[in-house]
Order: sequence, then C-alpha cells, then structure tokens
Amino acid sequence: MPTIRPLIALAAAALPLAACSTTNNYNYAEEPGRDALVTGNGDALRQSGKAKNVILFIGDGMGISTITAARIYEGQKRGESGEENTLSFEAFPNVALVKTYNTNAQVPDSAGTATAMHSGKKTRIGVLGIGPEAQRGSCRDALAHPLPLLGEGVKERGLALGIVSTARITHATPASVYARSADRDWEGDVPEAEAQHGCKDIATQLIEADWDVALGGGTAVFFGGDRGGRRPDSAADLPAEWAARTGGTVVRDAAGLTAAPVDKPVLGIFSPSHMTYVADRAEDSSEPTLTGMTAQAIERLERDPDGFYLMVESGRIDHAHHAGKAGYALEETVEFARAIRYAVENTDPAETLILVTADHSHVFTIAGYPRRGNDILGLVVPPAGESGSDEEPIIAGDGTPYTTLGYANGPGAIAGLAERPVPETGIEAQQQATVPLGSETHAGEDVALYATGPGANRARGVIEQNVIYDIIREALF
Repeated sequence: MPTIRPLIALAAAALPLAACSTTNNYNYAEEPGRDALVTGNGDALRQSGKAKNVILFIGDGMGISTITAARIYEGQKRGESGEENTLSFEAFPNVALVKTYNTNAQVPDSAGTATAMHSGKKTRIGVLGIGPEAQRGSCRDALAHPLPLLGEGVKERGLALGIVSTARITHATPASVYARSADRDWEGDVPEAEAQHGCKDIATQLIEADWDVALGGGTAVFFGGDRGGRRPDSAADLPAEWAARTGGTVVRDAAGLTAAPVDKPVLGIFSPSHMTYVADRAEDSSEPTLTGMTAQAIERLERDPDGFYLMVESGRIDHAHHAGKAGYALEETVEFARAIRYAVENTDPAETLILVTADHSHVFTIAGYPRRGNDILGLVVPPAGESGSDEEPIIAGDGTPYTTLGYANGPGAIAGLAERPVPETGIEAQQQATVPLGSETHAGEDVALYATGPGANRARGVIEQNVIYDIIREALF
C-alpha cells in the first residue's frame, strides 16, 4: 500500500477542544433565508455580543467531502489512523449548512458566491459586486446595478481591512471584497467596447480602493508591456502608482513582507499568477505560506484600535480539484486549517468572530468500503475478515482495483477507454473520474459554516449564503 509522505515540515495539529427567480425581477426584499438570522438566547456574552474583529476564512471549493478527506489525511501524516482526527476549525462550537446556488445557476461559481458573502445579495454566475439584473459582460448594466461591498462598509466605519489569498489577488473571491465587475475575467483589462462606458478592470479597482493589507498572487495583471499581462501598449506599473499615492510598501517575497513597516499599508504580490501549490513548494521558496500571510495580516490589522475585517482565502483547493488531483487539494486544506489555528491562537476570543466556510464544493467522492486507517490516497483495501484477503485491494467488476477518492467528472475520466487502467495513487495522482471533461466541475450541495467568537451563535440551521454577510454585519457593525 502506498505510504503518505509529508511534503512540508509542519502538519497542523488539531485544537484541543426555495427556488428564486432567474430573471431581472429578482426581489431582494423577499430573498430567502433572511428570517433565519437569529440572535443570542442566553448563550455566553462573548457568543452573542458584538465583535471588534471578524475574520472570514474561505476554502475555495472546500466541500464537506474535502474536509473529511483532509481530516483523515492530516491524521495519517502524523502516523495515525486519520478518521479520529479533528481539523482546527471542526472544534468550533457553531455550525450551519449554507445553500450556494447563484440566481441563475443551480451549481455556482466563485464570483456569484463570494459576492453573496460580501454584499448580502445573491447574484448571477460570473459577476462581482453587481445585482442579478445586470447581464454578464455589460458595463452599462454593472454601473446601473451596484451592490454594497463589505470592504467599503468596513472602511467607512473606520476599521482596518485585509485581504489574503493564495490565488491571484484579483481572482473572484478576493476581488469580491473590493471590486464590482460585469465579468470576473476582467482582471487586468476591460474590452474596449465596454471600457468606454467607464468600467475599470479589477486590478485598477484594487489599486484605487481603500484597504490596509492585500496579499496574494498575480503580478502579471498589474503591469503593462513586457512586464505583465495588461495591454501591450501600456506602460502601467499599478503597484508603484499605489505606493506613491498611499505611502504603502510593495513586497514581492516572504522576507520583504516580514521587513515591511507594520504601521503602513502593504501590498504583497508573490507570483506571476496563482501562488505555488503547497505540494510543489521548495524548502527555500521565497513565497510566504498561507499561515505566514495570515499571521502578518493579523499583526498589522490588530494595531487599529477600532478593529478590523480580514478575508483569508485558500484559493488553490479549488484549482487542485479542477485538475482532478485530490492529494494537492488535501495539502492545501491542511495548510488552510493551520492558518485558522494560528488565527484562533493569536486573537482574543472575546473580541474576534472567526468564520470558516467554502464558496462551493466539488464533485469529489470518498467511497468503496476501505478499512479504517486505509491510505486515503491509496487503493481500497477492505476491513479485516471482509474478503478473501485482508491485505490485497478490492477488485472491481472490470478486474481492476480502485481508489477511495474519485470524481464524478474531470480530466481523469475513464469513459471510452478499452480497459480501465490501475489507478494512480499518492500525492501526485490524478484520480479517476466518470464523465470526461477538461476541467472537473463545481458541485451544488450545501457547504458548511463553522463559527466561534462574538456572534458565532448566529451560525446555525440551513441558511442562504448571503446571510453570512448579515452575520458579519450584526457582529461587527
């Protein structure tokens, strides 16, 4: 049986502890889920009071099956069976299920879901910070139907604001904090026909927005000419423009981030596109980890006496699943849990509401009756006494063994093959799938919301995704 090998030095330890309209007449006042927002009923004061700080952790694509597999994987990296393990955020006392659909999509994308969490309104697939009346790709519609942005509200209240992501900092989830766009793909450019109406690309909006910490990947969209991905005739250097306007510091690596003044805004862009997968990180990597970025953000934001809002995204869980590489997704989730553990241990629980959720899930499965402690990235071996051999993997009807983890669709599809090959195993494996697609897809089932701190008791029951915005505002404002 393959052995799960740690690829990074540290493993996160567990803490001890109704159908809506798809047309333009979508009615905000009748948005489902609003009545589900409840207040404290005798819980401890810190669970029902106001929060000075709120941290929202979003595991992009971190469905419940991903959490379960990552829980086992983390435990097995420590030499344990795995099933009994608890990821850091699973110790939180309050849990809800969250409905993730977009107004025009049964299975959502990150732009629509992140907009729900950061504006309080569900919207279309593929758009950021604008209402569902707006058509995707229409600048005029975007300008006519803006939604409130949590990032703007935070700054209007005089609080500090931070954005952290392992994806491009202009990608859908981080962009939902500060940007409005008729198309999530307008990261570094807006089509000329739409730009003439006054819409700005997402990178420009980040540079012009008011925030204190922004850390992630994606340098290309901030530069023109030979230096980046903006229009070839552009000589843009957006980070330099931002630094000149704000007096802030632009950093490109972990060392620069650590050395940057803590009393000034900091913009960290650490890779040309998304940041390196945890499983691919070299020991001498110059990129900060998600935990490192979270630590730096908290250290800087907590200096504001009025409090702060911080959004932290583990963006590459999603990308690994799209590639059909479950091991990579689990490594990202383990690092995500480590960052959350750091936040719990380094903030005041009486002042800080910490929420952990996902924007959507993936068509990722755990199946096949493996024995307890079976290698989560390996072939299915049955429980002792349940087959002719206690050590050999179960053989499927086609004469070939199979893995515990798999996908309903994606690049590892076996459809159309004359003979199903023996599946790959281990951290770098691409799991087998059924329907052949170049990229595995999101899934539409509910995701979990975990909460601890002041106002955490509002995370309960089955709620609409936009209610997360209400929970944050109720606690913070």
